[in-house]
Amino acid sequence: MERDAEGDLPVLGQAPHPEIRVIGSPRAAVPQRLPVAPRFGGCASGAGVGLGAAASGAGSVRRLPEWLKVKLPGSGEYAETRALLKRQNLHTVCEEAHCPNLGHCWSRGTATIMILGALCTRRCGFCAVPPGKPNGWIDWDEPRRTGEAVAAMGLRHTVITSVARDDLADGGSTIFAAVIREIRRRSATVIEVLIPDFRGRAEDLARVISAGPEVINHNLETVERLHPVVRPSARYHRSLELLRRVRDSGRGIKVKSGIMLGLGETDDEVTKTLEDLAAHGCELLTIGQYLRPSPNHLPVVEYVHPDKFREWATRAEAIGIGSVASGPLVRSSFHADELAGTVRPGESSKLA
Repeated sequence: MERDAEGDLPVLGQAPHPEIRVIGSPRAAVPQRLPVAPRFGGCASGAGVGLGAAASGAGSVRRLPEWLKVKLPGSGEYAETRALLKRQNLHTVCEEAHCPNLGHCWSRGTATIMILGALCTRRCGFCAVPPGKPNGWIDWDEPRRTGEAVAAMGLRHTVITSVARDDLADGGSTIFAAVIREIRRRSATVIEVLIPDFRGRAEDLARVISAGPEVINHNLETVERLHPVVRPSARYHRSLELLRRVRDSGRGIKVKSGIMLGLGETDDEVTKTLEDLAAHGCELLTIGQYLRPSPNHLPVVEYVHPDKFREWATRAEAIGIGSVASGPLVRSSFHADELAGTVRPGESSKLA
């Protein structure tokens, strides 16, 4: 089979890479979207203990406090960013996850590109990305289009993320590596990837590490006690182990993670989570408010005040995490260029 120069990705139009096999019985590679099941009882199956569902009103959406209200998207740089991404037929986590900062970030000319399709094989109780069965579908041209889009955006710092692809034996890591290489060929941008846990498979993580991004982000999302409800397909210590492996890789890659508040965690649990993150090599951290995407998702137990977020930032830095962005509207990729030190606050995110 013909391969590209690095030997990792098939030449477009050729047969799929033999290592990227589909998990389960053979079936047509046609993505299938699934309905969003109510999360009131805990995980997607309805098992477990809910997160304040009775007190919060399981079927209602709570009124947002003033500090969580944002301006609607506008024109100018926002419109140009949107048009570019549509021309390249690329997804963004900004849209798929209903990010409240979409208008702000796109107005700066920045966006977080989401690769490997728009359907996630997991059903986390907090996430707005549509669940589904990708059935082994892979867009082999996506790395090229992503590289071209990043070059056209002219960013000094680029963030690439993906859905979880548990239907693929490599978890999508081969495409991640190919995207990193295609961006490298066209741009001098700093590359940050926000990756899934690859089910703990060290060889898949190693494939991404070997491609050489400057930052690898993997979100822990919440405290250990709430993991079975919030991330039923993930494991708290598996995520921590991924961060440790990046730290110990010897490649000088910055280790990043993120957590949400407002799901019913206690202060002691958050402190323990920060200590665990620091012990496993986390250098960059985002702390944000959980916002319920729909009445079918987990309820918000608490809207945490901005002052409390500032306190958590101070505590995280005291524990040993070097750079922390903490606030109600902070998300994994919010001002990622500033958090990683690629630009100073107020500097342009564009390449000269």
